[in-house]
Order: sequence, then C-alpha cells, then structure tokens
Amino acid sequence: MTVTMWEVRAADGQLEQLLAWLLPRLDGSAQVYRSAGGEPRVVVLDPTGEVIDRLAGVPPNLIARPAHAWQFDEVGNGWAGSSHQEE
Repeated sequence: MTVTMWEVRAADGQLEQLLAWLLPRLDGSAQVYRSAGGEPRVVVLDPTGEVIDRLAGVPPNLIARPAHAWQFDEVGNGWAGSSHQEE
C-alpha cells in the first residue's frame, strides 16, 4: 500500500485555524497529527493519495511555507517471522 505523507508548518498563531481549514477536506481514512512542541506543524498520513489535491488551496496566511508531500510504501516492522536472534 502506498501512503502519502503531507506536512506543513503553520504560520505563527495559526495552528488551530489551519486544522479547522484542513480537517473537513480530508478523507475519513486520513490520520492527522500536530506537533507536540517546537514549531507548529501538521502531518497528514493519507492512504488514498488524494491529500495533495484536497489540500492544494491552503490559504497562504495559515502557513509559514509551502506544504511538502512524500509517498511511502508499507514494509511492515521487518521483525515478524525474522530469523534474527539477539545475542
């Protein structure tokens, strides 16, 4: 499965407004995270791949820089069924 990760840094004081703008635009299967500290960031993990199109029109006053997006393929945890043994 390919998952799109979309990440953006919110403009100062705009994190809640950014979330209010983007949440209604996402598919129900998308997972949304916000930074726990430091710079105000939002990360969306979207298994539909539609996040880039759905969030293409982010109001510029809500973000500190343009959003970035990457595609990832699931690989599992790599340890299940492994013959690796701790020494």
